[in-house]
Amino acid sequence: MDLGRTAAVFRKELLHIRRDPRSLILVILLPIMLLIIYGYALTFDIKHVPTAVYDQDQGHLSRIFLEEFKGSRYFQVRPPSSGYGELDRLLTGREVRLALVFPPGFSRDLKAGRTASLQALVDGAEPNTANIVLGYTQALTNAYNQRFTQERLARLGYPHLELPLATEVRFWFNEDLESINFIVPGLIVVIMTMVGTLLTALTVVREVERGTMESLMTTTVRKSELIIGKMGPYFFIGLLDLGLAMAMGHWLFGVPLRGSALLLVGLSAIFLIVVLGQGLLVSVTSHNQLQAFQMAMLITFLPAVLLSGAFFAIRLMPLPLQLISYLVPARYLVTISKGIYLKGIGLEILWAEALVLLAFAAALLTAAMTKSIRRIR
Repeated sequence: MDLGRTAAVFRKELLHIRRDPRSLILVILLPIMLLIIYGYALTFDIKHVPTAVYDQDQGHLSRIFLEEFKGSRYFQVRPPSSGYGELDRLLTGREVRLALVFPPGFSRDLKAGRTASLQALVDGAEPNTANIVLGYTQALTNAYNQRFTQERLARLGYPHLELPLATEVRFWFNEDLESINFIVPGLIVVIMTMVGTLLTALTVVREVERGTMESLMTTTVRKSELIIGKMGPYFFIGLLDLGLAMAMGHWLFGVPLRGSALLLVGLSAIFLIVVLGQGLLVSVTSHNQLQAFQMAMLITFLPAVLLSGAFFAIRLMPLPLQLISYLVPARYLVTISKGIYLKGIGLEILWAEALVLLAFAAALLTAAMTKSIRRIR
């Protein structure tokens, strides 16, 4: 292979990218748009839940209990409601997600040592959100129960009586449970998959459509030099987009990188070879650019979003989909990216995923090169 001829093809492809507005949009605007849209729109954090209150008790203890909700960042308590009719209207109109009903005698029962009832009406139209809201409500109720019980025992002459069991919970890796810290590492992989595959998928088929492939073949450039020269710019563009996504994740969303940035870039470079091979295979098996675009979206982007674990836990999927996910290269880089970002782990733990990516890269690049040479002939 002659490096001079390969470099000439490299420069030609780079010049074409600079002159093609669609390529520039994919290179620059698409990663930025995906990060902003997914980063702000896709969140699993439930905060400031709109909450309605119907207080039939109007007692001192019901007001104290309600202060627990008003002081929590997870709830946004509305002005008191006038009855069940208003609660029904608010829940039906999705103006609130939770309605608390204090029955008559709530404070009286608590003062008398009896169990008081509290009705919590939760909007169950979105089950995941409803379960989270219910969990928040139960947590506040349990905290109030514990404090009220201890105060009552103190009044009875048992000021130092401790509860028999106290659980001390500490979250490792993403201590604040911010979903953005979970989303951005996976989103970086999705961006690399989409940009790398789409740009590459349009290369060979575009040359064939425009009739420039024949003129290239009349030169002294070998077929392998032609393919490597045309793929080279997209490899470096992928690294550029990786750096852009990492910078935006840090400066825009404040996502910390706990591990080695160099290790992440190195393993991502292997993954780029994988997606370039996928894109090249799509390109040489397509008859036009529209078909190449559709195939690239179907066989790479959708699996990267749905089956890689970037946003949805693989272990919660049906078993057939879990098995299929092993064939999705993005799955392994998602594991690597989240491990480096969230846990700060290194190659001593991620070596298996790195080996799988190397195997994918070797297999796909070999298949893509072989198929491309046959197509060019």
